[in-house]
Amino acid sequence: MTFTAAQIAMLTNGKIEGDANASVSSFGKIEEAVAGQLSFFANPKYEEFLYSTNASVIIINESFELKQPIKATLVRVADAYSAFAALLTKYQELQQLQLSGVQEPVYISKSATYGKNVFIAAFSYLSDNVTIGDGTKIYPNVFLGNNVKVGNNSIIHAGVKIYNDCVIGNNVIIHAGTIIGSDGFGFAPQADGSFKKVPQIGNVVLEDNVEIGANTTIDRATMGSTIIKAGAKLDNLIQIAHNVEVGNSTVIAAQTGISGSTKIGKGVMIGGQAGVVGHITIGDGAKINAQSGVSKALEAGKAVTGSPAQDFTASLRSQAMIRKLPELEKRVKELEAIIKQLLAEKVQ
Repeated sequence: MTFTAAQIAMLTNGKIEGDANASVSSFGKIEEAVAGQLSFFANPKYEEFLYSTNASVIIINESFELKQPIKATLVRVADAYSAFAALLTKYQELQQLQLSGVQEPVYISKSATYGKNVFIAAFSYLSDNVTIGDGTKIYPNVFLGNNVKVGNNSIIHAGVKIYNDCVIGNNVIIHAGTIIGSDGFGFAPQADGSFKKVPQIGNVVLEDNVEIGANTTIDRATMGSTIIKAGAKLDNLIQIAHNVEVGNSTVIAAQTGISGSTKIGKGVMIGGQAGVVGHITIGDGAKINAQSGVSKALEAGKAVTGSPAQDFTASLRSQAMIRKLPELEKRVKELEAIIKQLLAEKVQ
C-alpha cells in the first residue's frame, strides 16, 4: 500500500512542508529509514538523525523548529508520536481487511456461529456453541472452548487457547500463546497433608478494547468471573489469578503476577516483574514500580516501590541516605577520635 504526504496529512490533520506528492509504502525508524519510508520525530535525543535520514516523509511536532534544512517532506501535527501511532493502526486495519473467509482444514462445531467478514485460519478449533462477531480474525491453531463468545472486530493471534464459557469483548487483541480461562490455583489442604483440587467453575471476561500480550495466562474464577475491564492493556508473560479484577485503562508490564481475588482499580500502572498478593485492593491511579512486592492494600493515587513495597518518595529518601552511609561512617569515626582525644586531655 502506498500513501502520499497529502493523504497522510489528511489522515492526521497535519500541514505539509515540502512535496505533497512524496509517496511512502512502508515505515522506518528515523535513524534507519530509507527512501520510500515514513518515519516520525518526537524525541529530541534523535534530532541528529532528522537531518541525515533518508526517509521520504517525516511526521513532526508543529512546534519544532528546524536548525538546518532537511531532504524529507514534513507533515506537522500537534503530537507526532500519537499521530504516527494512529497511522500504524490504520495501516494494520487495512492489512486486516484483506483477510476474510474460512481456511481449511478447520473444525467448526455445527452449533458454532460466526458473523460477517470474519477470518478463521487453518487448524483452528471452534467448539460447541461458540459465537464470533463481525470482522473478527482468528489465526492458526486457536482453540475456542464450549460456549466461548468473541465480539466484533477482535483479533485472536496464533496458538491462543480460550477455555469454556469465557467472554471476549469487541476490539480485543490477544497475542500468540496466551491462555484464557485455565483453572485457578485452588487446592484444599487435607488432614493427611495432601491437597484436594477445588473445582473452578467460573470464567474469564475480557471487556471491550482490552489487549493481552503474548504468553500471558488469565485463570478462570472459582465462582463468578475473573474480569479485565475495558481499555486495560496487559503485556507479555503476565499471570492473572482466579477472581482478580483489573480496572479500566490499567496497564501492567511483563512478568507481573497478580494473586487471587485482588481488585485493581482503574488507571493503575504496574511495572515489570511486580508481584501483588491476593485479597487486597489497589486504588484507582496507583503506581507500582518495577520489581515491587505489594503485600497490603494501596489507596488511590499511591506510588510505591521496593519489596516489601513502600511509599515511592520515602523509599527514594531512604536510598539516598543509604548511599551516604560510607561518608557518615567516616564522620562518626572522626568524631569518636576527637572525643577520645578531648577525654584524654581532660584526664591530664
